[in-house]
Amino acid sequence: MKKASLLLAFVMFFATIASSFAQDRKISSSAKGAVIGGLGGAAAGALINKKNRVVGGAVGGAAGGAIGYTIGRNADNKRRAEAARVAAARRAEANRVAAYRAGIAKGNATAKANNSNAMAATAAATAAAPTMMNSLAPAASGPSAFAMSTGYLPNESYGDRNAAYPSSEVRRKSW
Repeated sequence: MKKASLLLAFVMFFATIASSFAQDRKISSSAKGAVIGGLGGAAAGALINKKNRVVGGAVGGAAGGAIGYTIGRNADNKRRAEAARVAAARRAEANRVAAYRAGIAKGNATAKANNSNAMAATAAATAAAPTMMNSLAPAASGPSAFAMSTGYLPNESYGDRNAAYPSSEVRRKSW
């Protein structure tokens, strides 16, 4: 029994050294698992097979190494999948930001063009049009003017089944 505890302490000592060495050198989880599993399996095999400890240690080491490698490979695959998911999310966010900025730039360019067109039209209208006699009078009268003054817009496509709100003479408010 004294030999068994001494052998187990020896194996644990080397397993600890191997794992700390592997952490400093950035060795994969599958390699760490194989080394630790092999050492643990060799110790267990030597303890279990009392008639021939060498054979028991070799079989236990091979089995422990295979199991440790499998567990480590599973951990490596999970780590890679998580890194790939995070990278894909970052790429998607970068694409959304780029599209948003491109849309803002396009909107600013359109607004500048519309602003310059509106200023030119206003200047032409003030130069060509005589002064209005009654600026307080409504520009149009009738139900269309009432609908527009209340916040509703007239529905020019009234009765068209393919248009929005085909049964309503007035478009509904969107807010």
